[in-house]
Amino acid sequence: MSQPPKLPQFANWRTLDPMSDTFVWPNGARAAVSLSYDDARPSQLDNGLPIFARHGVRATFYVSPPAARQRLSEWRAVAAAGHELGNHTMTHPCSGNFAWSRNNALEDRTLSDMETELLDATAFIQHELGAQVSTYAYCCGQKHVGRGVNALSYVPVVARHFSVGRGFRDENFNDPRYCDLAQANGIDADLLSFAELRGWIERAKDAGGWVIFAAHDIADSARQCMAPEVLDALCAYCVDPLNRVWIDTVAAIGEHVRTAQMAH
Repeated sequence: MSQPPKLPQFANWRTLDPMSDTFVWPNGARAAVSLSYDDARPSQLDNGLPIFARHGVRATFYVSPPAARQRLSEWRAVAAAGHELGNHTMTHPCSGNFAWSRNNALEDRTLSDMETELLDATAFIQHELGAQVSTYAYCCGQKHVGRGVNALSYVPVVARHFSVGRGFRDENFNDPRYCDLAQANGIDADLLSFAELRGWIERAKDAGGWVIFAAHDIADSARQCMAPEVLDALCAYCVDPLNRVWIDTVAAIGEHVRTAQMAH
């Protein structure tokens, strides 16, 4: 795999332009893009990594420990190559409205349960995969435990332990001047065409926004997938200087946004 690009030096960047309503990204970029993939699926290793290497793009992988255990050495290599490995809990609890999650339902969980899920998953990634963990992806994009009057958001738990909590199937890109990094919007990128993905980026350019794409398999045929040819075109577009896009991990761009928000 080719060497990943060096992290940008935030300190010398002028982040906010007081004469403009638009966020000022580094090096003349008009928008930021992060590519994120959930569940440590084999196609991410088999089909995605060669594409990222060819374009010099760093991606974020929200790993599920049971899946990552199947190919531990390869996931260690992903981290060593400069990609981000993020937290996606130990057991992937979602609403019991999904039949497959009925016995692992968020409705039956507590805040303490979720904190344990998060801390155990971080420990796995650090000890078994050799990566430092700084961001989290909400399973199924769902952020509450319990039911009815006893339902509670676990966003504050995420905020205590992570620099960014990425959502899923949200309706807009992130406004870096305003967004809550503990519940940053994630755009469902599965099954979208390159034209549709580019449309999201072009709209973000108009507002100086940050698009976090969230996908699963990198394959031509799966229920949740980004086609390899779509990923290839997306990476090529984002690294072309003429398109003025900063593409990097959720952690790297999130840190820049956090620094800017704290300064104002």
